[in-house]
Amino acid sequence: MNTNSETGAKLSVNVGKVERIVSIIGGSLLIYQAFKKGETKFQLPAALGGLYLFARGATGHDAIYSLTGKHKLPDTVKNINIITKVTVNRPRMEVYNFWRKLSNLPLFMQHLDKVEVLDDKRSHWTAKIPAHLGTFEWDAEIVKEIEGELLGWNSLPGATIHNAGKVEFRDIDGYGTELHVVITYRAPFGDVGEGLASLLNPMVKKMIIKDIKGFKRYIEAGDIATIE
Repeated sequence: MNTNSETGAKLSVNVGKVERIVSIIGGSLLIYQAFKKGETKFQLPAALGGLYLFARGATGHDAIYSLTGKHKLPDTVKNINIITKVTVNRPRMEVYNFWRKLSNLPLFMQHLDKVEVLDDKRSHWTAKIPAHLGTFEWDAEIVKEIEGELLGWNSLPGATIHNAGKVEFRDIDGYGTELHVVITYRAPFGDVGEGLASLLNPMVKKMIIKDIKGFKRYIEAGDIATIE
């Protein structure tokens, strides 16, 4: 009886909700990668890693956390850096003013559910988790601004997804605008290792770049005039 009680204590939930969701997603992707058709060899490390992550998410228990006695392991995952640019056939100030109103961003960024403007600098962001598993939320602050030319932001302490970025607005041919976009973030699965990050990062980069390209389609379609 005592042994079972001790075992039950060891298997208590020690993984947060967000980490559990990400572990399930990451584990599923690794398992898929290991068994994917067309692979010449069965990928045992990916399969084992995927099973571990899936179990971690399903049970809410991390054996490594228990063994080390640490609340959180060191985060060794490198930041994800997205650098892209897009040219739109709209005047620079019109483009800047649209982007500066942060609540407009979910109109063309499909991975965002809502951006609530709290004051002139701070905002609250809600992003969708794939497969309708929920949302991530965080607060951000505009840290650098040159009207009509530059907009830079950074997530505030305690954010689930630590991120920063900037957008530069440049005139093209006297009418169009070229946007230079740099986004850096660290997803909330740093503790599960660089292997998972390297698998997910290309997907995330592709999604965000697609959203930036979506801005060109959205603003050139003329919908900007009806938003207000």
